[in-house]
Amino acid sequence: MSPTEDDLTASLMTPAKLAQLKVRPKEPSSPAAWLDQLAADAGSGHVRRLADLRGQLEAQVLERNYDGVRAAAEALGLALSRLDFHQVQPKGWLARATGKGKEAAADFRTHHERIGGAGDELAIEVQALARKHQAQAVLAERTLAGFEAEVRAIEKIMEQVTRWLQDMRGQLKVREAAGGDDAVRAQLQEDTARCELLVVRLKQLRAASSAAHQAAERCQAARRNRALVLESVQQTLHGEWTTWRTTVGEVAEEAAATGAATRGIEAALAVHAALRAALEQTVQDCSGIAAQEHALAQELAALQAPLQAAG
Repeated sequence: MSPTEDDLTASLMTPAKLAQLKVRPKEPSSPAAWLDQLAADAGSGHVRRLADLRGQLEAQVLERNYDGVRAAAEALGLALSRLDFHQVQPKGWLARATGKGKEAAADFRTHHERIGGAGDELAIEVQALARKHQAQAVLAERTLAGFEAEVRAIEKIMEQVTRWLQDMRGQLKVREAAGGDDAVRAQLQEDTARCELLVVRLKQLRAASSAAHQAAERCQAARRNRALVLESVQQTLHGEWTTWRTTVGEVAEEAAATGAATRGIEAALAVHAALRAALEQTVQDCSGIAAQEHALAQELAALQAPLQAAG
């Protein structure tokens, strides 16, 4: 809504013009009261819609949970820490003669299989998180898009009202300098009061718009971080975990058959350490994104106050 040159006067504050700002419908007691109400409520329709979307975003954030993946990663890391590669090191003649070498190797293989089960649990949790993430992402993106659209609409209204306010003040100075009778002075007082209503309204809209804009940025950042965490843990499964199962699995099979592993132990130790490090990072990532989601939920909750003030 770009005003024409003729519109940029105090007379622009008419019910027809201000009704375009989607204000809250009420029963005016007089034409002047109607104009005052419209000035005080400019943009309230967008603010109320923003408040509704805010609640939806907060609810969506609170639904997200990373405890399953974090707990499974911790369990797998703990199981890995208990795997003793000394059990498959080449044994001396006494160990071979007494069969202790094969017994230790069998224990190693048994523990290796338990670790495999823990890894499968992590894979299940990651798959569940990926499915939930995908399902939530569609709705969250739609809600956030609507939220950002309402913020832009409020910003446009603020620009329009600012132009009106500037022009009204200019016109009031001209009219005041021209003087007039009591009726003219009374009208000047009404229009001056209406300017003050617009000033108050602009402050309310600015506070709501600024807080909402910041919350939208936080939502976008959380969306990116969410995707990065999921991608990272999936890469751990497809990378370090898959390599560990192959490399350490070969060591376990050879040791179970011969009582010791004659090759591949150094490589197995390296991939074992790499997997443990990757899992530690997964635990940290899950804790970090959970903390970010909690902070985002708090920020969205705090946004309710300026929206209520401007609604």
